[in-house]
Amino acid sequence: MPRRFLLFIFLCLLMTSSLTHGDQSIPYELKGIGIDDKTGSKIDLNLGFKDESGQNVQLKDYFNKGKPVLLALVYFGCPNLCTLVLNSTIDTLKDVSLVPGKDFEILAISFDPRETSALAAEKKRAYLKAAGHEGGWHFLVGDQPAVAALTSQMGFKYRWDKDQKQFAHASAVFVLTPQGQQSRIFYGVMYPPRDMKLALLEAGEGKIGTIGDKILLFCYHYDAANKKYSIMAINIMRIGGVLTLAILGIFMAIFWLKEIKKTTPKEANNVV
Repeated sequence: MPRRFLLFIFLCLLMTSSLTHGDQSIPYELKGIGIDDKTGSKIDLNLGFKDESGQNVQLKDYFNKGKPVLLALVYFGCPNLCTLVLNSTIDTLKDVSLVPGKDFEILAISFDPRETSALAAEKKRAYLKAAGHEGGWHFLVGDQPAVAALTSQMGFKYRWDKDQKQFAHASAVFVLTPQGQQSRIFYGVMYPPRDMKLALLEAGEGKIGTIGDKILLFCYHYDAANKKYSIMAINIMRIGGVLTLAILGIFMAIFWLKEIKKTTPKEANNVV
């Protein structure tokens, strides 16, 4: 089996928080890479990058708008894993009833400082066509200091493999609050649509979505041990109790209205 394919398989299995603990059993290709869970930490929104049109931008241009941000750290010349991450993101979002650009923003930021805005623009055109919509996607490139600062703050560890002539890195997408705080991490290359929607709703602090979305968010909670959202049974019971009372109230109101209609003519005749 080709060495490159073996490396790709190993990278796809990076589902834990970090692989840099000096464990001698870790293959050489995987040493020094991984993702540290920095949920709750905030990134520097003043970091500067260039967008796909070559304009200088700062991360804060995409935050502080009352909308959460879905962030992918990739590099646009990646032959394998990054393509899977972005393709899976598109497939997941097709089953999420939230609209990029309206309900949340998407940032794909290259961690290869050699990449250019022209390459970012090319990738953006391809992925917007695949996504089937125009808004909400932003492809950024940056110099080494900005890239190093952001990846460090995100807990994203990677390194250049001189033999393979490509970056060795883990795979994940990050959900951040409108203020730039890390809210959730989706490891690997498969992101359940329900969990993604709940994570975006949660990161947006309930400011996006319909009343049905808010009920959905109320019924689920994030299970940190299993890294997914699970049904909150006690909240389901509470909603059931409220609905039962509401239905009972409606039936009682209908009953009282019928009784009032029956008695009103008799009272009118007595007055005459």
